[in-house]
Amino acid sequence: MPATVLTARALLLDMDGTLVNSDAVVERIWRRWAERHGLDADEVMEVVHGRQGHASMAVLLPDRPVEQNLADNARMLAEETADMDGVVEVPGAGAFLASLRDAGVPHALVTSADVPLSTARMAAAGLPLPDVRVTAESVGASKPDPEGFLKGAAELGVDPAECVVFEDSGAGIAAGRSAGMRVVGVGPRAGLHGPDVAVADLRQVRVEALPGGGARLYVGH
Repeated sequence: MPATVLTARALLLDMDGTLVNSDAVVERIWRRWAERHGLDADEVMEVVHGRQGHASMAVLLPDRPVEQNLADNARMLAEETADMDGVVEVPGAGAFLASLRDAGVPHALVTSADVPLSTARMAAAGLPLPDVRVTAESVGASKPDPEGFLKGAAELGVDPAECVVFEDSGAGIAAGRSAGMRVVGVGPRAGLHGPDVAVADLRQVRVEALPGGGARLYVGH
């Protein structure tokens, strides 16, 4: 099947599951949390990808006060930041980021992780941090709310319609769509959530700089 060709003036990149494979630690932390709260761990794992922790807790424990979720979330972020065992790059992520830098394509990290966690995970995976980063501290609402992606586009000075999002989770893909952006789904979860095009990993994406700025993306085989 031929590659899908997309053009964009800027790219907005999720971190976990898109650039960094942190599934091992996410599974460890959230399965322990599920056990503490007497919840089915598999059902918990269906919810947590892509969202900030307190937003996942609000879905899973709807009657619990927000303050408790925020306090629990802070503890879990500290646990996650201290646990880098098994955190690696998604295949092709380093080369993909290098191609964006070399081609001068505007791009931003848009993650539900906070600054310490995103910094630690990118470093553990051996990946450079983009200059523009939208983290948990930067937004008032978690994905699937589009705020993070809209903020990333604004910081890059690019119209949302001219941005392409790279995401792996249902919450993230929904956020990108709500922001009016096209979405490339990355990894095994993504194809279930209706991205514009899906790839197994970032080795299946090629970037070509356009003369007037921005990029042409060849996505897929």
